[in-house]
Amino acid sequence: MEDQEYNNVYAIPANFTDSGKILGGMIEPRNAIEALLLVLAVGYPELMLIPMPTMVRIVVMVVTLIPLGVIAVMGVDGDSLFRYLGHIFRHLLHRRTLHCRRVGYRYGQETPAKHKKRK
Repeated sequence: MEDQEYNNVYAIPANFTDSGKILGGMIEPRNAIEALLLVLAVGYPELMLIPMPTMVRIVVMVVTLIPLGVIAVMGVDGDSLFRYLGHIFRHLLHRRTLHCRRVGYRYGQETPAKHKKRK
C-alpha cells in the first residue's frame, strides 16, 4: 500500500492572474490609459475646434469615439493597441525577401552566375 502513487490535481480558477486589472479583472491598465489618451486626442478637436451643429457633433463623436475607445480597451490579440501597431511597423521596417525571382531565364538554362564561372 505504501508504493501507491497519489495524483494531486488542483483546479486553477480563471481569475487567478487577474490581479492588477481594472473593473474586476476585465481591463488592463495599459489598455485603459491608451483608450483614454486616444479618445481625448481625437475628441478634443471634434468638440472644440471643428464648428458643427450640436446634433451633427454628437453623431460624429458617437461614430468615431466609441469604436476607437472600445478597440483600444480590448486590444488586439492580447496586446495593447500601440504595442500591436509597433509590431506592425517593426515588421514593415525589418522584413526580408525569402525568395529570389530570376527574370529572363527559363528552367534548365544557365544562370548568369554559372555562366560567369565558366569563362
